[in-house]
Amino acid sequence: MRTPMPSVEPDEIGWLTEAQMVEVDRVMIEELQIGLIQMMENAGRNLAQLVLQRFDPSTVTVLAGSGGNGGGGLVAARHLANRGVDVSVTLGQPVEKFGPVPAQQFEILQRMGVDTATDPPRSDVVIDALIGYSLTGAPRGRVGELVAAIGDIGGRVVSLDTPSGLDVTDGSVPGLVVDADATLTLALPKVGLRDAVQVGELYLADISVPPSVYDAIGVAPAPDFSRGTVLEIATL
Repeated sequence: MRTPMPSVEPDEIGWLTEAQMVEVDRVMIEELQIGLIQMMENAGRNLAQLVLQRFDPSTVTVLAGSGGNGGGGLVAARHLANRGVDVSVTLGQPVEKFGPVPAQQFEILQRMGVDTATDPPRSDVVIDALIGYSLTGAPRGRVGELVAAIGDIGGRVVSLDTPSGLDVTDGSVPGLVVDADATLTLALPKVGLRDAVQVGELYLADISVPPSVYDAIGVAPAPDFSRGTVLEIATL
């Protein structure tokens, strides 16, 4: 049974382009000293919460890319495993190509004994954490293969920040794209998600961005997370 999340109307919050989200990340890391590992932990914990509360799965497959988006998926895998879910992880790149923080998250999962599979197993829910907001052309290589196969892996698909393959600024699809049942976007929603059918249900997660950061880049209003760290954005 679906457990409702607190909701917010689309016009009650600001919406970001890719360039603005890059600036949010820069301010967080360089000026406020709120590091990637902290934001990644917040993203992954909220993603696990959404998956459990919305779909209550027994099995979850996490598809993780090599960047911050993949790291958030790996954090979610840890939280889900800690809650008794049977979790399997498939990487979109060899771990040697991962950034330092996502690589550390993968090492934690290995130490925990979380399953890693070259061929992702079927599961109740698939987490798409392959490509974040910095899309550069159509998904290709192993990531493209996983995007193409995602519909055959699980019953429900939950994307982190954006369905992989979707341009978050203009909503265009340069090639393969994930068709998600739900998307958990981070900080503020991205403008390209607003009319994209691939998004499914749209949720927003608190990753601890202070409202002053949005004020500094001229995007308002900031979301009110006082009712919970995950908000459902009402049907657009």
